[in-house]
Amino acid sequence: MTHTTANTGLFAPTRLGPLHLRNRLVMAPLTRNRADADGVPGDLMATQYAQRASAGLIIAEGTTPNAVGQTYANIPGIHTAAQIAGWRRVTDAVRAEGGAMFLQLQHGGRVGHPDTSGLVPVAPSATALPETIHTATGRRPSVVPRAMTIDDIHATVADFAQAARNALEAGFEGVEVHAANGMLVHQFMAENTNRRGDAYGGSVQGRIRFAVEVTRAVADAIGAERTGLRISPANTVNGIEEGDTENIYPELIKALSDLDLAYLHLELADPQTPLFARIRADWPGTLLANPNLGWPAPLPADGGRAAGERLLAAGADVIALGRAFLANPDLVERLRIGAPLNEVRDKYTMYVGGPTGYTDYPTLSETADLALTSGRAA
Repeated sequence: MTHTTANTGLFAPTRLGPLHLRNRLVMAPLTRNRADADGVPGDLMATQYAQRASAGLIIAEGTTPNAVGQTYANIPGIHTAAQIAGWRRVTDAVRAEGGAMFLQLQHGGRVGHPDTSGLVPVAPSATALPETIHTATGRRPSVVPRAMTIDDIHATVADFAQAARNALEAGFEGVEVHAANGMLVHQFMAENTNRRGDAYGGSVQGRIRFAVEVTRAVADAIGAERTGLRISPANTVNGIEEGDTENIYPELIKALSDLDLAYLHLELADPQTPLFARIRADWPGTLLANPNLGWPAPLPADGGRAAGERLLAAGADVIALGRAFLANPDLVERLRIGAPLNEVRDKYTMYVGGPTGYTDYPTLSETADLALTSGRAA
């Protein structure tokens, strides 16, 4: 799909890959750690996503394409039959509410630990995460990952492609390759985590090669129109130091621009930066933009609506919001009418627990019913 002009309305319908979206608000992938110990999504996850089905599209949380790619405890996977069946229950629940889902494929690379996965993590080079990591047995010092061999790289590319096929079997409309936030694909692109001297390291062309191969393999497996790619230029999370951001991303886009992907998902706080303008000019298709709202700073009162509208005005086509969807299952309607938003309660329940801070955030109608009941009781 060739990009023509950006739309100016968050609530206008649009097209994304094979989908007709009823609005331009996308629920961003949000790690919530609610799968079971084997990475199988359960009923609680199905409820949580179905509650938010009014989003134009839901991009489900980062999900591992193989066992060694697991980041933290209770992260879902998409590489076993039980995981596929669990995700099918989720997509069925969302579809029953009129929603649609893509699945983010996330390999943690060095962001992993044997206490969680049972395996030594793998990465472009043997450079450890420069901080402790939360594991199934508590916080632990990070471990030095095993540098991937060429055979490892080829096998991992194949795992991404198979995970994409599994996602379609599980009822997803498509997948998003996670090449951001310091995960494996991003680690290959960054100078400080990729110290290889072979064809997958060194020059910019070498460091983007893994990202290009993974994305192309996924597109070959399920169709480019069902494949998205997420990037986060200059993001230093998980100890990433790209070194030459201004060179990496134009080259990556150039290498993939012929694919006609469903979208490029860009996490970049300021649409006025030269890099945003360059990416918008270079990317020929749909640009899905995420207005980084400065976690852990509190959400703005409008939940990111103004930031999203600025991104649309700067050339984005679709807007992804994260924490605002976390706390507001009916976020689209709240933003549409300018209603007050629920606040995110606390960081702990974002990543740990059961229904508290997950499926118990009230809708507007539930809040009104509670107020009416309280008034009658008084």
